Amino acid sequence: MSIEQFDPWLEASGPVAVIIREELEPVTGRDSVFFPPTFAPPEGSKDSPGYLIDETSLGKVALVDTVGAQANRIEPIFKQEPYSQLVPKVTVQIGERQIDLLDVGHRAADAVIRFSDKWTVLKNAFLAVRDKRDATELAKLAPTSLVFGVWDSRDTQVKLPRLVGSTIRAYKVEKLTRSAQFFAATEKEDIQELASQEFLSAVGLDDAPAGRTDGGVIAQGGIRREAVLNLVALRALTGPDSNASRKLQRYVLGLALVALLAKSEKFLRQGCLLVPGDGKAADAQVVERTGVRTPLAVTDDSALAFAKAAATDFGVGEPWTAVFDNGAVKKASEKKKDDKSKKAK
Repeated sequence: MSIEQFDPWLEASGPVAVIIREELEPVTGRDSVFFPPTFAPPEGSKDSPGYLIDETSLGKVALVDTVGAQANRIEPIFKQEPYSQLVPKVTVQIGERQIDLLDVGHRAADAVIRFSDKWTVLKNAFLAVRDKRDATELAKLAPTSLVFGVWDSRDTQVKLPRLVGSTIRAYKVEKLTRSAQFFAATEKEDIQELASQEFLSAVGLDDAPAGRTDGGVIAQGGIRREAVLNLVALRALTGPDSNASRKLQRYVLGLALVALLAKSEKFLRQGCLLVPGDGKAADAQVVERTGVRTPLAVTDDSALAFAKAAATDFGVGEPWTAVFDNGAVKKASEKKKDDKSKKAK
């Protein structure tokens, strides 16, 4: 595979995006019940957590998996072979426990990195993006932060958009409810003298009825995953010169294509195991700036081959470990108290 295969995409006149539309259905069949996620109600509301369902002119639309949740499901594939060779192995040591950076919610800007012995190095990489428009060092240290987005909101304020974003929604949904009744193994005479009925129910020693709650949905209009690889945002990533910029963009494009096309199981939560609708493959297209759409002639295998070549050309960063610093947290806490005290005077 030629390392220059996708260079036309990296030109200013290149396409704006690669998109995927994938029809899905519950593993038990299209008209089966499945469970979207529940979300906390707005602050101050007395409502219980529930599904996020919007009324639209085309019917009710339910959010099945958010863009953040999808990113957190996709990113860890880079811990597995053969994808792990494309990125540096990065761990965070917290006491006796080790965490892989690919499992950390805010990626290179997460608190476990900011309060570690490696924050100065990461901060300098963010400053290079902000002040020099050079993302090379961040790509060496934490390349998936460029693919799935990162925001250093508590220090340098550098904010890099997601290159790969994916969301799953269900259409024309009908919501169901459910309830339950727990029957304890004890008899009344065994326990009634021990404590109040409220306490006994709470600890599982007495029968406990459950109230009516959300019981899943049926999607009459189907379930669809929509994913976008933003090539405009990709082209905004640059290095110290044109040659370095091209190597950087090829490397990040390779990672993004792998993330976009890699096969993954869609077991999103209990009661929500999804498969391709009618066994059909996803519809993948390249979108030109004119709006013209052409089929994407790239498979997950060819994307991986390109990603390997681009990674070799760019040079994957060395593995590194960040050690979480309890003292840094205490120091920041004391500083905040002092600042608050000064403002109060």
